[in-house]
Amino acid sequence: MLTPGSVPFSRLAATRGFIAHPCVEPVVMTSANYEVDHELSDAGENVHNAWDNAIDPVLTVEPGEVVRFECRDALDGQVGPDSGVEDLANASFDPVHPLTGPVAVEGAEPGDALVVELLDFEHKGWGFTGFMPGEMGLGLLPEEFEEAGLHVWEIDDEVAQFVNGIEIPIDMFPGTIGNAPAEPGEHDTLPPRDVGGNMDVKQMTAGSTVYLPVEVEGALFSTGDCHVAQGDGEVCVTGIEAPMFVTVRFGLKKDAGFDQPRLETTGPFTATDEDEPMYGTTGISDDLMEAARKAVLHMIDHLERERDLTRGEAYILCSAAVDLKLSEVVDAPNWIVTAYVPESIFPES
Repeated sequence: MLTPGSVPFSRLAATRGFIAHPCVEPVVMTSANYEVDHELSDAGENVHNAWDNAIDPVLTVEPGEVVRFECRDALDGQVGPDSGVEDLANASFDPVHPLTGPVAVEGAEPGDALVVELLDFEHKGWGFTGFMPGEMGLGLLPEEFEEAGLHVWEIDDEVAQFVNGIEIPIDMFPGTIGNAPAEPGEHDTLPPRDVGGNMDVKQMTAGSTVYLPVEVEGALFSTGDCHVAQGDGEVCVTGIEAPMFVTVRFGLKKDAGFDQPRLETTGPFTATDEDEPMYGTTGISDDLMEAARKAVLHMIDHLERERDLTRGEAYILCSAAVDLKLSEVVDAPNWIVTAYVPESIFPES
């Protein structure tokens, strides 16, 4: 497992209306200094697969307390370290996204924001990235890939191993992180919501702080669907999916005044968190989704021709390590999306 490293603790108590536990000093800290107040395993009684404010909390905490969540992978064990592509192709998405929680936070009321400091992540040594059969219509390019594809990654404390000596730096984050919505009933975990959910924001790494709007008393926070790394866009519908431990500290921002999530982060803002040589492909269209599709298709062509990858391997690499950027949205009628891959992930020739 990854040994917890040093991560900063924001000065939220002093500067942003943060309500801390009385024993927590509002100073800059490192992850080595925190103490875990509660642990939630991934046992069945702590896991649910839908957003529903009628689910009773499995734990109630005070602002300032630290909780360590054990999270299952996004497909709930249907793909494992020894799986083949047929396991992914036959996986059920009903349900998907096992979430650990919900956790109620004392004093959280509608109109507040739940402050979630992401302190540490610990992976279990493996993960997977894959795309489903095209007929399922998932991902950015389902019509380009009739058959499913899968790569199971071996992961250490620094990199995840791909084919042809390619290594992806790891930057762990929760793909799904959110509160229960106010609307009653069960709600699918696939789309993101005003209260968070399946956002797949790869910058929600250790040291970041996420602000989630509260719509029900106690907030009812849950998390899961963790990723070891991901390109901005998650184009084949999976990042590097992995079971993981997520450690967070809770706080409250009263009367927050916003109705969708916000965050503070230091990145990564590239696949390696470095300004370095990149190879970029552009997609130009009067539709942003079509521009994104073109950028990724051009990148797949490049990786196939210049990096000796199959088209399926290239698609997987795009989802794990290629960042999509909105380069221009003002020169009508066409917009530009650019895809970037860092040259440093490839072995030296």
